[in-house]
Amino acid sequence: MQNPFPYSFDHKRYHSWNYHLKNIFGEKIFKVALDGGFDCPNRDGTVAHGGCTFCSAAGSGDFAGDRADDLETQFFEVKEKMHQKWPNAKYMGYFQAYTNTHAPVAELREKYEKILKQDGVIGLSIGTRPDCLPDDVVDYLAELNERTYLWVELGLQTMHQETSDLVNRAHDMECYLEGVAKLRKHNINVCTHIINGLPGEDYQMMLDTAKAVSEMDVQGIKIHMMHLLKGTPMVKQYEKGLLKFLTRDEYIQLVVDQLEVLPQDMIIHRITGDGPPELLIGPMWSMSKWEVLNAIDAELKKQDSYQGKKYNQLPKVLSC
Repeated sequence: MQNPFPYSFDHKRYHSWNYHLKNIFGEKIFKVALDGGFDCPNRDGTVAHGGCTFCSAAGSGDFAGDRADDLETQFFEVKEKMHQKWPNAKYMGYFQAYTNTHAPVAELREKYEKILKQDGVIGLSIGTRPDCLPDDVVDYLAELNERTYLWVELGLQTMHQETSDLVNRAHDMECYLEGVAKLRKHNINVCTHIINGLPGEDYQMMLDTAKAVSEMDVQGIKIHMMHLLKGTPMVKQYEKGLLKFLTRDEYIQLVVDQLEVLPQDMIIHRITGDGPPELLIGPMWSMSKWEVLNAIDAELKKQDSYQGKKYNQLPKVLSC
């Protein structure tokens, strides 16, 4: 019988990112979030204008370094701030803000290599879009993957095209799967991002998105809460009644149910998050991040639940 708790030293009922990194490197690793100065093809007209309706002016890099600073300065300042919590650790450079493969390879190489040269850096995590992976960029990522620890993070957010159109994602599921395939051809680790609480989505739709990810050749997932931030296009959708915030209890139960349908070896990079307090409109309970994380742990234990409990027991949601 498969061990239902294979990640016990992390005291979690899911395969946590922290457990994964400690297993590989034997010590604490934290991400140093950076703004590489890139744009987004969904903002600059390459594929669309306006960006995703939930995306902030910082390109979802609200906790990254200041793009007015050079990368070395950003790295040092973010690293030192993180060291207040974890004084003894090594680092992953995290190109977080906007779309971090949206530039010529020469520019990507110059920026990525600059961070890889910093003392204590063990690898990179690169946030991007599935429609921003041209062949020459993928070839460079494959080269990086041969000589450093690499993850590419791709935003899916939802498997449902009607929601994707509503939030102006400007790509479809086929594009997403093609992007994953390009990366996996070179054995590059892929982390899929999904968002719970998008406009118009009910419990089953959000669960189906997690099930769709479970059927993909991806190695990790980030489960986000929909944070409504001031200044985003989604504020107008909220004012029109298109967006309703999940309650804390609804979110906790949903994440428990989503973890159950994910394979046990899929790495859970995140199961909640927090928005910048000065920008957050709601849900306000999400500001208590550690309380939410602890409540998810408690609910998993209460229900005798764990990651993978229902994996392969439910009907497939992808036709491919």
